[in-house]
Amino acid sequence: MKRFIYIITLFLIVTIPVGCKKFLSLDPPSNLSGNNFWRNKDDVEGYINGLYSLFRSAVFRADMTAAPGTDEFPFFAWSGDMRGAPIQRNPSTGSNRTYFDLLANNNIRSLVNGGSPDYQNLFNIKRFTQWDRFFKAIASANIAIDVIPDISDPSLSETDKARYIGEAIFIRNICYFFMVRLWGDVPYYTEPYFTGDLTRMDKVAVLKNLLNDMEKAKSGLPWTYSNPAHVAVRSMKGSAIVLMMHINMWLACFDGTNKDAYYRNVDNLGTELDQNNGAYALLPLSRTKEIFKGRTREGLFEIPQNVNYGESFGWSAFSDNVLYAPYKNFRITNSYMSYETDFMEAVFPREVGDNRKSTWYDEEYLYDGGNKFLMLKFANVYANDQAEDVNPDDNQTVFRLSDAYLLQAEALAELGEYEKARTKLNIVRARAIAPNITADGDDLKEQIFLERCREFMGEGQYWYDVVRTKRIINLNYKFGYHCSVSQFNAGAWTWPIDPDNRINNPGITLNSYWL
Repeated sequence: MKRFIYIITLFLIVTIPVGCKKFLSLDPPSNLSGNNFWRNKDDVEGYINGLYSLFRSAVFRADMTAAPGTDEFPFFAWSGDMRGAPIQRNPSTGSNRTYFDLLANNNIRSLVNGGSPDYQNLFNIKRFTQWDRFFKAIASANIAIDVIPDISDPSLSETDKARYIGEAIFIRNICYFFMVRLWGDVPYYTEPYFTGDLTRMDKVAVLKNLLNDMEKAKSGLPWTYSNPAHVAVRSMKGSAIVLMMHINMWLACFDGTNKDAYYRNVDNLGTELDQNNGAYALLPLSRTKEIFKGRTREGLFEIPQNVNYGESFGWSAFSDNVLYAPYKNFRITNSYMSYETDFMEAVFPREVGDNRKSTWYDEEYLYDGGNKFLMLKFANVYANDQAEDVNPDDNQTVFRLSDAYLLQAEALAELGEYEKARTKLNIVRARAIAPNITADGDDLKEQIFLERCREFMGEGQYWYDVVRTKRIINLNYKFGYHCSVSQFNAGAWTWPIDPDNRINNPGITLNSYWL
């Protein structure tokens, strides 16, 4: 039975319609069956490569070569950037893009169950309620973690095994982490051939399991790769560390009695990350195109694409909403959405110098809050002049080095270590040629949060930051969606769970807030 599961899983991995090998210069084997199964390093390399493809299909288009509009899934844009955010549908957008309004107001029930059938189908909205693609990646990672230690072949050294196992554990855990941020309590298992009934585990217990798992895995991962094609798109020690920092910050939110211990963990992890032997560095803003094209020393983990191979995130990319001609088809003369003026003034005060204003935006329309809002952060390539279908081919950033700096600054501020917190915060501001922050206390905490808004706008962080910092229930935070404490505790920050998830596991409960 185990052998049958091996073969079926391997078939799924090496035949999924994603051109990851084009990015990673790999050639996944197609004959991993019978006596050829799991024999050597090439077999393992192909399988691990497939895990990254499975992860990408869980959070983006399953078929990267599909025509835009046929396999969209705006996971990062909708779940991280737009949900509960101070965004607005631009006047020129038209009445058929009401999803901007629904996301901004956290009207998830209507988003999932109602609205325009056109965008229901176009953006595969039901996928936000389904976890099967995450579990496909998790189940496949579990098999790799189980099998790799027992492979006996001279081509596969113990160092190789540790790295591959570390990569598989990273994929497993980032899937679970994303699932917790989407649904709260989730089923959790690490057995390679699990056949029992699944129930949902408390999110705090899941997150603690992830920390323990990652602690064992990160030592086997390299700081970086000698092959530049692998940098940031294959998990590295820095990928593991920043994931652990995020996990600790979510634990501080939901296990508040132990929050100081989690904040201290984040500080220690940030200090460990500093010992990267020059593998990582912030690049000058003048190299913005390189930063977001990907595979630089600033990237800690990214999801790749390349239009040269016909692969595109399509309309699922955040950039689709904030670019227009000449960065898109000449017929597209306005952006679809913008941020509210008072929010942009808080994030980028008019009187405070910051080179991100002119480098990442058209500064003329930065505070306009209208049709001409233009974000140049991701404008790496021009679309062709025949269709809207080609968006910039930047990698999707998941974690960057500045993310780790600001998480450490946040943790230090929560511990009352304001001077050290400012040091980390001002590293990021110095890159933007912005003046140092000198605040203490709550003012410093607010500035660190706003710095995350400045730095990561469009990178899928905003909603998760307002949830885990509980600004979502803080009426003193004046932007975006708010809910009551009771609504928060009932799951207003989660997504609904599709009842179909219970077909084979009747013990699964649904998120009652959305029923």
